[in-house]
Amino acid sequence: MLKIKDLHASVDDKTILRGINLEVKAGEVHAIMGPNGSGKSTLASVIAGKEEYEVDKGHIILEGEDIGELEADERAHKGIFLSFQYPVEIPGVSVTNFMKTAINETRKARGLADMPANEMLKLIREKSELLEIDRKFLSRSLNEGFSGGEKKRNEIFQMAMLEPKLAILDETDSGLDIDALRIVANGVNKLKSKDNATIVITHYQRLLDYIVPDFVHVIHNGRIVKSGGKELAHELEEKGYDWIKEEVGA
Repeated sequence: MLKIKDLHASVDDKTILRGINLEVKAGEVHAIMGPNGSGKSTLASVIAGKEEYEVDKGHIILEGEDIGELEADERAHKGIFLSFQYPVEIPGVSVTNFMKTAINETRKARGLADMPANEMLKLIREKSELLEIDRKFLSRSLNEGFSGGEKKRNEIFQMAMLEPKLAILDETDSGLDIDALRIVANGVNKLKSKDNATIVITHYQRLLDYIVPDFVHVIHNGRIVKSGGKELAHELEEKGYDWIKEEVGA
């Protein structure tokens, strides 16, 4: 699904990633953890193709294709979905209309006609029921006046509608209470399949109580310094990140 080879990246001439190697296969959930400023969100942004980040070296390969030269929208059309820590508000554009536009733009990029209205409504109904989303929620302006939990649930709804090959959740647990966290995690778990993959970026272990990863990777100073199973997240919760820094000699 995704292969990252010796990835170096910078922003504003400051080097952030210093040789990331990572392979994510279809059907897998990978958690990326690490202290603040270690490069977690930069990695997510670079994979998604955000333009303010510069790839200095290395390769990002999605399903055998090097996507390093593709723009962010082109990567999205190829099946990469990135959730944001702080989703933007779009007054006057309903959740439903935003999703219709997003889906049809993706179809257009793939040489397909717009999705027929009846199919679109059926898909919206199916996904909103799957994620236990009230239909009234879908007629509201995108993220305007939404609580933190509602914004995150809306992103999971977008993910459900777009059915990406690779979903990257960048600190989607930030600012969520336990109930909102459980709702978001349940949505992610329901959307997991043998044909897609998920990268969960988090600072804390608590999200991983609900979204159980197959692999956990620890980033420190722009490199993956330790990988393991879900037990590694519990170890980090217990010991903090200092022991990792000591282990790698930082």
